[in-house]
Amino acid sequence: MKIILAPNAGFCFGVRRAIDSVYENLDQALPLYTLGPIIHNPSVVEELNKKGVRVAETVEDVAEGKVVIRSHGVGKEIYDQIASKELEYIDATCPYVKRIHKLVEKHHKNGYEIIIIGENNHPEVIGIKGWCDNQAYVINNIEDVKRLPDFDKACVVAQTTTALSKWDELVNQLKHKVKDLTEYNTICYATAERQKEAESIAKAVDVMLVIGGKNSSNTKKLYNICKSYCENTFAIETVDDIDFSVFDSQDVVGVTAGASTPDWIIKEVIEKMNVFDENSKERINEAINETQKVVNDTETAEEKNIKADETQQVDSNKESNHAGITIEETSEETISEEKSDNEITAESDNDSANENVETTEKTEKTTDEVTTMEGFEETMVSLRPGQIVKGKVLSVNPSEVIINVGYKSDGILPVDEISLEEGQTPLDVFKPGDEAEVEVLKVNDGEGNVVLSRKSVERRQAWKAIENGFRNQEEFKAVCTEAVKGGVIARINGIRAFVPASQLSNRYVEDLSTFVGQTLRLRIIELERSRRRVVASQRVILEAEEEARRHKLFDSLEEGQRIKGVVKRLTNFGAFVDIGGVDGLIHISDLSWGHVKHPNEVLSEDENVEVVVLSVDKENERISLGYKQTLPHPWDNVEEKYPVGSTVRGKVVRITSFGAFIELEPGVDGLVHISQVSNKRIQKVEDELSIGQEINAKVLDSNSETRRISLSIRELLPKEEAKSQPPMAKEKQEQFQKEDMTITLGEFFPEDFN
Repeated sequence: MKIILAPNAGFCFGVRRAIDSVYENLDQALPLYTLGPIIHNPSVVEELNKKGVRVAETVEDVAEGKVVIRSHGVGKEIYDQIASKELEYIDATCPYVKRIHKLVEKHHKNGYEIIIIGENNHPEVIGIKGWCDNQAYVINNIEDVKRLPDFDKACVVAQTTTALSKWDELVNQLKHKVKDLTEYNTICYATAERQKEAESIAKAVDVMLVIGGKNSSNTKKLYNICKSYCENTFAIETVDDIDFSVFDSQDVVGVTAGASTPDWIIKEVIEKMNVFDENSKERINEAINETQKVVNDTETAEEKNIKADETQQVDSNKESNHAGITIEETSEETISEEKSDNEITAESDNDSANENVETTEKTEKTTDEVTTMEGFEETMVSLRPGQIVKGKVLSVNPSEVIINVGYKSDGILPVDEISLEEGQTPLDVFKPGDEAEVEVLKVNDGEGNVVLSRKSVERRQAWKAIENGFRNQEEFKAVCTEAVKGGVIARINGIRAFVPASQLSNRYVEDLSTFVGQTLRLRIIELERSRRRVVASQRVILEAEEEARRHKLFDSLEEGQRIKGVVKRLTNFGAFVDIGGVDGLIHISDLSWGHVKHPNEVLSEDENVEVVVLSVDKENERISLGYKQTLPHPWDNVEEKYPVGSTVRGKVVRITSFGAFIELEPGVDGLVHISQVSNKRIQKVEDELSIGQEINAKVLDSNSETRRISLSIRELLPKEEAKSQPPMAKEKQEQFQKEDMTITLGEFFPEDFN
């Protein structure tokens, strides 16, 4: 593992100056107060509190004693309040901030509108506003600029911790709002330099640690900058906040710190990483000392600048350009120095592995080559808690695994430090001769034994796999362990993952408990390692597969193609059939050759059917299917089924003025002309027949080409009854039948065809 420490991490010139002023006044008789926390770092404030320094939120809270004005500075009215109470005070306002106060006061008196780029509630901004009668406009984003009125002339300054990119962006927007804009880039040089360093380091590392108070503005900005370039960026206040499970043996780790972070906290963090030898620690001190030297040099130069004539108008564009050039030059130096003063090479896992190889080679020397205890000890590696090492399994029993890690005593891997499935023992996982990667928990457990662990190694590996899977959108298989409010919990490589109910399936899920015990196919959709937050989805996988199937199916479908499917749903207008992950519609008119009132007369849900593809609309993803088209047409071979002279039985389905239609089978109707209804002359067919009545009739004519069948009820009536009706002339009857049979179906059923 390699660690890169930012040269300018930690106290800036202004903060160090404020802290020093407090310590210089600790031994005086008067009570000592700081007006607000001296810096945004709870550890420092707590340490000063132990030394008798109290925090006063307002001047009214101080009855007597001496007041320290912190580096953020205060408004003019605060000085008046201190004077009215006749209190002594130490002005530790940062010289950079003092300069802003003077600029704002001067331009406000000269009629300029004052615009501050920064955070409205930040103590520094509140103090700046106090030098222009609290009449400044504070902006922090483009929307704030848009809400500003148009100005004839205005002066714009920046909170010292503002990012340079934000300054450039907002000033460019302000030029559209202000006719005469006077710009003062008041961003602190050290702040800009620290941010530039953080950016360059974050681009080059696997893990980034940002040390500083949770309420520190400049620390938050550092975190946001680093996070935009390094996903594994973590904000910590003290060494206790470090989560070692986020580190891998091959990681390059960057470390920076906000302006309110003292050197001793940075040292503690570095040392707690537990990956440095003595030479590395000396280099840490050298880096921090070098940082202090840079700060001191900056302080000297800045004091000279502040003492210069500040009343002279500075060309804002030159000032901005100068600041930009300085930062860029320093940034290049920072990048080049990453391999020198600020790069701290730790003893990595690769080093440990190399040491083990060297140890193996050395221990294979002959007895003659290693004849003294001193020579033997030279072949041994050094171990430390937290170190990741590789060793060879010597023996395995149900309670522990003995591993040779190249140390003077073998390592013991207890069963509690091995991730085992239910019912497993170490014998199921390890066998003598296996190579195992483990973490050193203790170098000496009190009996001279080295205690090892596999769980932390596996956890790191699991997180690494999850992060890679998240980046590459890989699929994981995980067992659902429990149903919770709003979803279920599954274990991905042993890591707890939440699957929302909406992400379990591409169908509605009513009972989440049905998934418990099932193996889910998951893709990670949200990942925050710092919060141990993993959100996964099975739905995205199912939808992607369904979409792929749909495309494949649509590409394979052709009109007239016969395919098999399953009836999924019946409606009043038809039936939906699943033909392989895609539903097609059989319209009610394509269900049967005969008349159908509802699809359930022909099909039922979950029935397997064969259908014909009638049409495919790929653009709108619609498929029209036909069911009746798979059945023989009822008019085929109608002459054979209903030969002339045969007697048939059917049902009256429609009555017209010229006769009645008789359904012989679905799709095949015959016509009984009014003259063939009875053996007596009738005026209306309804007088003899009714809808739904079943009758017998004789086939007079049958023609499949014209799809017409002529029937007669009269021909089957007794002959003596037929005599009671005067016979119709044969020519007239044939002519009447011929005329009526040429009537179209549209004329029979005008409402339906319309």
